[in-house]
Amino acid sequence: MDTKIGSLDTCKPSSNDVCCPTNGTVSTIQSSVSPTVVNTSEATLGRHLARRLVQVGVTDVFSVPGDFNLTLLDHLIAEPGLNLIGCCNELNAGYAADGYARSRGVGACVVTFTVGGLSVLNAIAGAYSENLPLICIVGGPNSNDYGTNRILHHTIGLPDFSQELRCFQTVTCYQAVVNNLEDAHELIDTAISTALKESKPVYISIGCNLPAIPHPTFSRDPVPFSLSPKLSNKLGLEAAVEAAAEFLNKAVKPVIVGGPKMRVAKACEAFVELADASGYAVAVMPSAKGLVPEQHPRFIGTYWGAVSTAFCAEIVESADAYLFAGPIYNDYSSVGYSLLLKKEKAIIVQPDRVVVGNGPAFGCVLMKDFLRELAKRLHHNNTAYENYHRIFVPEGHPLKSAPKEPLRVNVLFQHIQKMLSGESAVIAETGDSWFNCQKLKLPTGCGYEFQMQYGSIGWSVGATLGYAQAVPEKRVIACIGDGSFQVTAQDVSTMLRCGQKTIIFLINNGGYTIEVEIHDGPYNVIKNWNYTALVDAIHNGEGKCWTAKVFCEEELIEAIETATGAKKDCLCFIEVIVHKDDTSKELLEWGSRVSAANSRPPNPQ
Repeated sequence: MDTKIGSLDTCKPSSNDVCCPTNGTVSTIQSSVSPTVVNTSEATLGRHLARRLVQVGVTDVFSVPGDFNLTLLDHLIAEPGLNLIGCCNELNAGYAADGYARSRGVGACVVTFTVGGLSVLNAIAGAYSENLPLICIVGGPNSNDYGTNRILHHTIGLPDFSQELRCFQTVTCYQAVVNNLEDAHELIDTAISTALKESKPVYISIGCNLPAIPHPTFSRDPVPFSLSPKLSNKLGLEAAVEAAAEFLNKAVKPVIVGGPKMRVAKACEAFVELADASGYAVAVMPSAKGLVPEQHPRFIGTYWGAVSTAFCAEIVESADAYLFAGPIYNDYSSVGYSLLLKKEKAIIVQPDRVVVGNGPAFGCVLMKDFLRELAKRLHHNNTAYENYHRIFVPEGHPLKSAPKEPLRVNVLFQHIQKMLSGESAVIAETGDSWFNCQKLKLPTGCGYEFQMQYGSIGWSVGATLGYAQAVPEKRVIACIGDGSFQVTAQDVSTMLRCGQKTIIFLINNGGYTIEVEIHDGPYNVIKNWNYTALVDAIHNGEGKCWTAKVFCEEELIEAIETATGAKKDCLCFIEVIVHKDDTSKELLEWGSRVSAANSRPPNPQ
C-alpha cells in the first residue's frame, strides 16, 4: 500500500513541558494540615478564586477592566500572591496568558462580559489549538438579570445572555456560568481542575454582584488539588511496545521525529531517553522546536518536508521506518501536503494512542509510558545517523556585507544566533520569522515558542509580554514583522509598565511578506510607520526603554552591543530596515507549495 502521510494522496526539553507550579506537576498535593479557617467577612467567591489561581501556579493575571468585572478585580488585587496586569486590549490579554502558560504551565486572563469576551475569543482559540491550560474569567451580568426579559448593555440587544457562552463552547473544554453562590465553589474548582487535566482553556463567567458576598462554602482556604494521574492500560502498553519493537528492530535505518504534542503528553524526557537508547537519528517537527535538546549527539535538525534543515529531510524520508511522537500534519507543517512519508513505514504515537504502520492500533497507552518502555526493547541502531554524518556539509555563512551595505535578513539572524544563551528565549512571530528562527541553534536552556497551528498574526506581542512575565530571569528576544506588529503594538506599553527587559527586533519590510509568497496583491502592502518613534511615544519618559533604527550591519552590531551592554536592563526595540523582497529561501519554497494546495480546483461532482 502506498498511502502517504501529509500528502495530497490522502483525503521542549522537559523544562518546557506544560505543568503547574515549579514542582513540575499539574497539582499540589493535599497536606495533612487542615486548611486555614477564613474570617466570615472574607469568605468570599472573589477571595477563593484568587487563592485558587495562586495555588495552581498563576501569580500574574492579565486583564482589561470593565464595569461587570470591577468588583472581582478588587478581590484579585487584594490577594498578596497575585499580580494584576492591565493590558491595552482583551486580545493582547489573551495572548499574554497564552505566552505565560507556555512557560509557567497555566495562565489566566480577566475581561468583561461580551465586548471583552468576544474580543479575547481569538486568543483563546489559539491557546486551544496549542493545548495550553488557560483560565479565561469573565465578569458577567448581575445574577438577578438571568431569566428576565431585560436587555443589558455590552450585549447585542437581546434578553438572551448566552451568546458569549455559545461562542466559547467550541474553543474551551469546560464552561462555568456562576450566577449563584450555592454552586460557585464547585463550578470554579471544576473549571480550573479541568483546564489542568485536559491542558485546554476553560471559561468562567462570574456574576458582577457575587465576588464580594461571603458564603459558607468559602469559609476555609481552598484545599490544594490532588488530580488523579492518567494511567496506561497495562496490557495495551505491553502489546503496543511489543509490536513497535518488532517493527523497528527489523528496520535497517530507522529514525525518530518529535512533534508538538509531546508537550501536552509530558513526554519530552521520555523521548530523549528513547533517543539515547536507540541510537537513531533524531529530528523534530517545526512546532516541536525547543522541546528536544539540540545538543543531543544525534540531533539532525527540523523535519519540515521541502523546507527542512539541510540533509534532514533526505534522512527522514529515505528511512525504512520512522517513529513520530505527537505529530500534527496540517497543510502548513506538511508544506501544502507534500511530505514524502508513507504510512506503512510509520509508527504514530499520540498522547494516548499508538498506531503501528498499516497494522495494529492501541488505545489508552500514554506516550511517555510507551516511549520509556520501548527504549528498553530496541536494538541500538545508528545507521541513519551515520548516513547523515557522511552526507552532511556544514552550513555556509552569509556573504560578507560591504561597508554600509543595506542590511540583509540572513545577516540579521547570524547576529541574533550569537546572542542566544541558556538565559534567553526566542519568540517567533507568524511570517518569515518562522523560517529564520527555525534555523537558529538553541543552546541548552534557551526557550523557544511560536504559534504554528493557529498562526494568528500579532500573537507574539502579547505572548512576549506573558512569557517574559512568567520567567523574569530570562531575556526574551522577539522577532516580529511590521505587519504583525501593527495588529497588537499597544502592549509594548504594558511591557514597560512591568519593567521587562525584552529585546524586540522589528523587521520592517513594508508588508505581509508571508502572504506575498502565498498570493501577492496590493492588499499585502501596508502603511509604513515610524516604529521607533511610536515606541518612544509609548515610553513617554516612564520606565526603561531604548530604541534604535538600523539600516546596515555596522549599525546592527552597535545596537546589539548597546542592548546587551549599557541598556541590558531596559526594554530594547530595534527596528531593522530590510528590502521588501528579502526573505528566506524556505519561505519562497513553502509559499509556493501552500499556494498550490490552496488553489486546488474543486473535485468533480
